[in-house]
Amino acid sequence: MVTPLIAGTEPRPPHTPPLDDALSVWPPSTTALAHGDLAVGGVSLTEVADRFGTPVYLLDEGEVRARCRAYHDAFPEAAVLYAAKAFLCRAMAHWVEEEGMGLDVCSAGELELAVTTGFPPEHIVLHGNAKSPYDLQAALRFGVGRIVIDSPSEIARLAVAVPEGSRQRVMVRVAPGIAAGGHAKVRTGTDDQKFGLSLADGSAHHAIARILDQPHLDLVGLHCHLGSQITSAKPYLAAVRRMVGLLARVRDQHGITLPELDLGGGYGIAYRPGEPALDIAALGPRVRAELADSCAAAGLPVPRLIIEPGRAVVGPAGIALYRVLAVKRTGHRTFVAVDGGMSDNPRPALYGVRYAPRLVGRATRAPLATATVAGRHCEAGDVLAGEAELPGDIRPGDLLAVPVAGAYHLSMASGYNLVGRPPVVAVADGRARLLVRRESLDDIRSRDVGL
Repeated sequence: MVTPLIAGTEPRPPHTPPLDDALSVWPPSTTALAHGDLAVGGVSLTEVADRFGTPVYLLDEGEVRARCRAYHDAFPEAAVLYAAKAFLCRAMAHWVEEEGMGLDVCSAGELELAVTTGFPPEHIVLHGNAKSPYDLQAALRFGVGRIVIDSPSEIARLAVAVPEGSRQRVMVRVAPGIAAGGHAKVRTGTDDQKFGLSLADGSAHHAIARILDQPHLDLVGLHCHLGSQITSAKPYLAAVRRMVGLLARVRDQHGITLPELDLGGGYGIAYRPGEPALDIAALGPRVRAELADSCAAAGLPVPRLIIEPGRAVVGPAGIALYRVLAVKRTGHRTFVAVDGGMSDNPRPALYGVRYAPRLVGRATRAPLATATVAGRHCEAGDVLAGEAELPGDIRPGDLLAVPVAGAYHLSMASGYNLVGRPPVVAVADGRARLLVRRESLDDIRSRDVGL
C-alpha cells in the first residue's frame, strides 16, 4: 500500500495546560471563560449550545489533525489508516486525507460517502466479517486498495466477482489467539469470536492456500485486530511475533514473501481523569523494533506495516453537550435527566463505559455531589454517566458537557423513540461550523412510505 502524501504538516501550536485535573481528558485547546463557561478551539460551549441546540456534538478540528500527525510521528514508515467506524462524515474524511492517512471502512455506505467526498479509493481498505454482495460490488466498482478476507466463503464469492482481466488485492484477517481489550465485547483477537481465521487450528493458513490458487485474487499480506481500548504494548508485540511466524510459514510452504502486515488498531484512550491511555509515542518504536527483530530471526524482509487508529484519533477531540431537563432525588440517589441518552450514545448501556460530565455556562460554589446523569429514553439502563461528580445545586436548564465523545457515539446512534440524531459541529480558530445537521421529524417521516 502506498502511503498517501502528507499535507498540511505545520507545527502544532503549544498545548494549553489543563485548567485543572478534571480537564486532563479535554482537548488541549480548552480554555476557561467567564461565568463558568469553557471554550474549545476558541469557541464558547454555551454559544454552540445556543446556536445549534442540544444535544449537539462538537469536534475540535485541530485536535483531530494533531492526533493524525502523532501517528505519523510514532510510525514514520507505516501506512496509517483512519478507522471510519469510529466516526465518519465528509469533513472527517477530508481532514484525514489532508493529513496523509488512508481509510478503513466496513460497509458500502462508509465507502461511498468517502469516495464521493473525493477520498482516493486506492487508499481505502474494506473490512467486515459478513460483507454483503453490495459491499463487495461497491469495493470492486470503486477500486479499493485492499479487501480483507474474513471467512472461507468470502474467497469464492469475491473471486467470481472480480472482473475478467483484473486482480483484486486482498489480505487475510487472522485471529492470533491474543486476548486484549477493555471489555469482553471488544476483544477480537481470540479464537472464540466472529472475526478472522484462527491461527491455532490452521484455518488461516488453509485460507491463504486457497487464495493463492485464485487467479483473480492477489494476496499482499496478513491482517489482525486484537480488540479495543488496549492500554499496554505487550499484546501488540505478541501479535507481531505470531504474525511474523505465519509469514515465515507461508514463505516456507508456498515460496512467497508477503509484503504487508496490518496490526489493526485498538489503541486505548482515557475517558475520565486518571484512567490509563496507551502511549503512542512509546508504542511505535517498540513495535517497529519487535517487527525488525522477529523478521531477522525468521530470515524475512521487514514487511510494510499498516495500522488503523480510529477512536484514538477522534474520541478525545469530541465533546457532547446536553441540557438538563429534570433533577430528581430519590432515596440516596440524585438523577439528573438530560435531553439525550442511549439513542445518541449507547456505549454506557453496551459496555458500562464511564464518563466525567461537567457543568458549563454557570459559575457555582456548591460542593460536588454524586449524581446519575440519565437519558430521556424508556429504559432503566439509559444512563449516560453513573456516579458523576456534579455541583449539588444542579438544576433544570443547566448545560452539561461530556468530554471524549468523538468516537462511537453518533456512529452508533439509533432512532429510538424517534427523537432524531444530534448535529455535529466543528470548531477551529474561534469559529464553529455545521458538519452534520440535526435529524428532523421530516427526515423521519420521509422514510415511512406506507400504511
